[in-house]
Amino acid sequence: MVMSRTPITLQQLTYFLSAVEHGSLSAAAEANYIAQPSLSDQIRRLERALGVSLFTRTNRRLILTEAARMLVPYAERTLAAAEEAVTAVDPIRNLTGGSVSFGTFSSAHDLINVDLIAEFRALYPGVSLRIEELNSVQVAEAVRSGDLEAGVVALPVDDRGLEISPVIWRSEACYYTAAPERAAGPIGIEAIARATLILPEARWGDMDPTRLQLNARAQASGHVIRPAIEVESYAVALELARRGVGDTIASPPVAERLGFTRGLRSVSLDPPLIEQYGFVWRRNAVLSPAASVLVGLTRALLEAIPMPAAPEV
Repeated sequence: MVMSRTPITLQQLTYFLSAVEHGSLSAAAEANYIAQPSLSDQIRRLERALGVSLFTRTNRRLILTEAARMLVPYAERTLAAAEEAVTAVDPIRNLTGGSVSFGTFSSAHDLINVDLIAEFRALYPGVSLRIEELNSVQVAEAVRSGDLEAGVVALPVDDRGLEISPVIWRSEACYYTAAPERAAGPIGIEAIARATLILPEARWGDMDPTRLQLNARAQASGHVIRPAIEVESYAVALELARRGVGDTIASPPVAERLGFTRGLRSVSLDPPLIEQYGFVWRRNAVLSPAASVLVGLTRALLEAIPMPAAPEV
């Protein structure tokens, strides 16, 4: 008899061993809380997959064939191994062990990351946690490569090989200056292009999501954004602006958390520049329980951030 390519299932082996144990298909079906025809069908499928008969059926009970007697210890070991596999991942499923890696956009360092880590550890102290604070471009790339399981990013990012959630949080980027005359009202892209501009995220430059929006506006209106100074952190950019070295663009929640509510004036861009944030994970991947918890906590923390009033001088 030619071996079938139909795969053997754990359910088929379970029903086979139950039939061996109980001596009849009806008793095995009753023990497994299914109808006898359903159990019989699964055993027939197993026989077709193996290419052998497993039972000689009589009116009184099942008689095992030689093939069935040979199969019994292998079936038992297979089911035991499957149970061990389930047990092995219990710490991951139950959040009592294992590890998780998660990426956040760089300014999340000042907004949510301390609370995120503290809340997660309070809930699941047995899970090792790695949080990487990166530019959103880096977060997307690290998730794509598998170095991070998931992350929260400023949009847009390159979505090749990634799933991106709908927007979970929005924040308006504002123009910060120490000069009152440059904060009289909303500032357009032409004035921004002429300004002595200090921009953060120096390493990623024009790939940074906020700069992508600025450059798209500038290009549409025939202007070019050329920052006079590029630095890595928002704190440095805001401090330089406070000292009058130049002006910068930042999110008000970040400026408030960094303590720049005095000494600087802020105005909206014209039209307003809205930064949008979402989650990323690998396409067709299923998030681990720990990563799912981090996504939920991150969403709640971002949604709880108040939008501060304009800074006072």
